[in-house]
Amino acid sequence: MRQAASSIGIQATLALAFVIMGASSAVSADNFGAIAFSKSTGAYGYSYDHQSRQNAEAVAMNECRSRSRGCKVAIWFKNACGSVAIGPNGWGSAWAGSRGNAERAALSNCSKHTRNCKVLAWTCTTR
Repeated sequence: MRQAASSIGIQATLALAFVIMGASSAVSADNFGAIAFSKSTGAYGYSYDHQSRQNAEAVAMNECRSRSRGCKVAIWFKNACGSVAIGPNGWGSAWAGSRGNAERAALSNCSKHTRNCKVLAWTCTTR
């Protein structure tokens, strides 16, 4: 009897551990985001907290295309922030762990191609 109760206790503990481990993997899933924009018009679309890169890019493209033609994905990112900066003769994009770092990096990348760069768009995933 005592052995059976002990065995049931161990099985229950293992079952609980699997449930907790399963829940933590669901919680720690990756989040993807993207920014698409049109170089000719400056229209843009963005997305965040999608389960796949493809989904994130599709949503950003659809949002951009609802405003303009000629949209292309400028940046995609996972569990981070993304930013796009534009200037009169070029653009730059970047991703980083924070909005500020992503914006600074996008501005830096843009300034390699043109002057007077400004942040066009940014977004961050929740992870």
